Amino acid sequence: MSQYGYALIGFTALVAVVVGFLTFAMLRLAAGVRDTRRHLGAGSGETAFLTAALHDAVAKLKAQEQATSARAEASERLSSQIVNSLTAGLLVVDAGHRVKILNPAGRRLLGISDEPLDQDVRAIVAPPLLAVIDECVANAQPIVRRSVAMPATSRATHFGVTVSPLSGASGDGGAICLFSDLTTVFDLEEQLRIKETMARLGELTAGIAHEFRNGLATIHGYGRLIDPREVPTKYVPYVEGIRQETEALGAIVTNFLNFARPEQVTLTPVELNSVIRRAADDVRHELPEGATVDIDGQFGTVAGDEVLLRQVFANLLRNATEASASIAITPIIHVRGYVDAPGTGCRVLIDDNGPGIPADLRDKVFRPFFTTRSRGTGLGLAIVQKIVLTVGGRVAVDASPSGGARFQLTFRSMS
Repeated sequence: MSQYGYALIGFTALVAVVVGFLTFAMLRLAAGVRDTRRHLGAGSGETAFLTAALHDAVAKLKAQEQATSARAEASERLSSQIVNSLTAGLLVVDAGHRVKILNPAGRRLLGISDEPLDQDVRAIVAPPLLAVIDECVANAQPIVRRSVAMPATSRATHFGVTVSPLSGASGDGGAICLFSDLTTVFDLEEQLRIKETMARLGELTAGIAHEFRNGLATIHGYGRLIDPREVPTKYVPYVEGIRQETEALGAIVTNFLNFARPEQVTLTPVELNSVIRRAADDVRHELPEGATVDIDGQFGTVAGDEVLLRQVFANLLRNATEASASIAITPIIHVRGYVDAPGTGCRVLIDDNGPGIPADLRDKVFRPFFTTRSRGTGLGLAIVQKIVLTVGGRVAVDASPSGGARFQLTFRSMS
């Protein structure tokens, strides 16, 4: 074979080697592309799955958040409804004596309406109730079902109070106070006490008063039979003295029997304004010269007995007149009427310019036969209290702004 033939065979072999190498490279490249596509396809599926799972988790979290928020709002609404629906007063204060919660019943019982909540409790709560709250906070011990006497100017005379300490995150806290109006309960107890007292007095004095009255009537009759013109002049004052003393003792016995005898009361609508003015007219002729009885304000219609209520106000006006006269000053009597919310009650304040009643005697002035006057019987104010309680009201005594005595009468209003 020639040299040319060998060169052709070598060139063909070289070309074959190059073609084989290129073919192998192309096959490897195709395989790599397939693997890359296969891996890319698998990665997209995993990414899509993770993305879907993440979206699902976020949606569930949002749903749980919405459900939790809805439950919280429902719980808050329920708590607010419970607090607002309580018939007892609810007062919550913090360690700084700031009011945090005061429900509508509490506002009504305390007689406040427009005051904002976040203020000092000492500005809106009477001292007796405040003292119980301070005691609970100071001792960090609950106070359960304590009866608290409120001031005479309060709409409620007695509160039933339960106070629990409220611990804070820093170790100090305020108090939760529940209070309710026990005025009706105390009024009923007072009525029962007076009825029992009247029954005992009636049993004790029925026979004694009868015999005493008979003997007194005989003395009085003989005194009337003596003609002053037919006795020596020096004995005339004695005859007049016998007549006056027997009349006075007869009035005392009558008052005593009226006080001891149970009242038969028929409750009818009574206009207080008319009754008070008629009572003032009844006693006007007994007033000293220059004395004044000033009547103004709003007077409601109450369930009572007109005759007995007229006696009540007449007794109080006489009492005020005698108190002023005892220190030799001209009586000035002010009668003021106030009507609270419809269906709750009305109040009547009677102020005088007399010496007033000492604080230590104010609880005693309504007791039968208690008097500070030398010629008093001690039945006038006792009869007043008896009648007022009989018609479902209450009466209290306090100091008047003018320095004298103030009698406050509270009745259930019909208008």
